[in-house]
Amino acid sequence: MTSAPTAATRPLATVEQDPRWARIVARDRNADGQFWYSVLTTGVYCRPSCPSRRCNPANVTLHATLAEARATGCRPCRRCHPDEVAAHPVHPAIATACRLIETAEETPTLDEIATAVGLSAYHFHRLFKAATGITPKAYADAHRADRLRRDIGKSRTVTDAIQAAGYGSSNRFYDDATNPLGMTPSRYRAGGIRENLRVATGASALGTVLVATSDKGIAAILIGDDADALRRDLRNRFPKAQLIDGDADHARRIATVIAFVEAPQIGLDLPLDIRGTAFQQCVWQALRAIPPGSTANYTAIAQRIGAPRAVRAVAGACAANPLAVAVPCHRVIRTDGALSGYAWGTERKRSLLDRENGASRPPRPTTR
Repeated sequence: MTSAPTAATRPLATVEQDPRWARIVARDRNADGQFWYSVLTTGVYCRPSCPSRRCNPANVTLHATLAEARATGCRPCRRCHPDEVAAHPVHPAIATACRLIETAEETPTLDEIATAVGLSAYHFHRLFKAATGITPKAYADAHRADRLRRDIGKSRTVTDAIQAAGYGSSNRFYDDATNPLGMTPSRYRAGGIRENLRVATGASALGTVLVATSDKGIAAILIGDDADALRRDLRNRFPKAQLIDGDADHARRIATVIAFVEAPQIGLDLPLDIRGTAFQQCVWQALRAIPPGSTANYTAIAQRIGAPRAVRAVAGACAANPLAVAVPCHRVIRTDGALSGYAWGTERKRSLLDRENGASRPPRPTTR
């Protein structure tokens, strides 16, 4: 871990003459997310709008990224919560781009979208990923897949559904190695009746854990008190799939998942089969960007994905999450710091946050 630079190695004029210092002095909220700063004497790092008493510029180091600020070894400020996911307002061009992608008959190219919002392709790509957590292509792919899943059962033919979703031709869809349906379109159209999900349960400190995997990866991680109830929940989520008992390889996976459930900070090095609408996928991607030990509120997540008015929809996406802990909806709390609801029980949410913080009490919220 690197130490923060000393005042001796960073002349006073360097910080005071940097235009970012004026934004810190002004506590400019519009600068949040554009840069961070650490303070040598207090050992904390902050975002530009931090309401704390103004610090001596001789003790300040400016950082272009949150990772740089963390690498100093300083701790996050408890007043401005610099680890908050939505530290900066969403650029209006991002909302325009999302609507353009969603309403286009065929997925527009990066250059076409950038031109439409008046930005260079390079700057737009960086801005979009910073605001949503995914690239424009990933957003377009998720939305296109959502349209296909929604309309394939209503269209006259599979080919009509593929073309209406924006793939242009069925050849383009079949050539895509990352088939979003997880099976052939005709099989999906029939309700996925021949899809197999390997299922197994195991015991953890948080209760019974059910893990279901498809050919693409882990499709569900459910936590509860009763294995039969969890299996019914899985059936409700995947009504047409055939549930089969897991084999030895699946048993090894569930052992890995249970270890991860009990200690989320270790990470989960297993493929996930994340299924959801384009909106849900954006929300879940934003949740996965929240580091262990940190939290964000529903409003912050809505701002992060470019839909600041969709706070209730964000809460709905959290409730629909089928991958407990792997998609960490337990890290989303209310604006007042209360834990609020959790699909697998508020006490489990409290326990998960306690484990990530190494504490025996609920963690301090990291968002306002």
